[in-house]
Amino acid sequence: MILSTYTRPRWITFDCYGTLIQWDEGLLSYVRELLERKGSATLDTDAFITIYDRHEHRLEQTPPHQSFADISRQSMALTLDELGLPCEPEDAEGLIRRIGQMPPFPEVQATLKWLKDQGFQLCIVSNTDDDIIAGNVAQLGGHIDRVITAQQAQAYKPNHQLFRHAHQQLGVGIDEVLHICASPHLDLEAAKGMGFRCVWIDRGTKRKPLTDYTPDATLPDLSRVPDYLRGKGWANV
Repeated sequence: MILSTYTRPRWITFDCYGTLIQWDEGLLSYVRELLERKGSATLDTDAFITIYDRHEHRLEQTPPHQSFADISRQSMALTLDELGLPCEPEDAEGLIRRIGQMPPFPEVQATLKWLKDQGFQLCIVSNTDDDIIAGNVAQLGGHIDRVITAQQAQAYKPNHQLFRHAHQQLGVGIDEVLHICASPHLDLEAAKGMGFRCVWIDRGTKRKPLTDYTPDATLPDLSRVPDYLRGKGWANV
């Protein structure tokens, strides 16, 4: 199905971590603290995160569905074991607590307010649990109308089930939604398969775009979203 790129979306949906919330920065800070506690401060933090991500993404797609908190616990234990480091319960519990405390990027609240003032409805669609993301949503100025999680859908991105559940809960078709995200291999992968409109936020991280998919737009951060929407004729001012 070919969608009209000129139809003004009713809902704008967002990935949370890396798009609205400073995920990379928060995760890197926590891993540094963790390795320092274990006397392994010289260990490559990027290597740690790469291993952790590999385990997390595999577990998310391995049935039966597990909570994000449980996946985080298993991923932490597997990562530390792979690196030959001891694992204590607080290693994962501290990370789970830290996720909910991670702050938004500086431009996020102002952009969300502008979008609300323009009459858009705003929803987060995230690979997490309800209680974990609650701390992040509380920092977004009350501008988010709905939060749809993997816990609610019983599926993790890039599985289409999470997005289908979100669209069903919002009562819209994919032509009534614009999705804004930072993750190529989770959100853009789903957009490629499902055909919904998608804006990629490329904050200059090491994430690479998909080789076989071009998003509707690529922007450096959320402060550019208003200009993009004005250019589409979807904004009043």
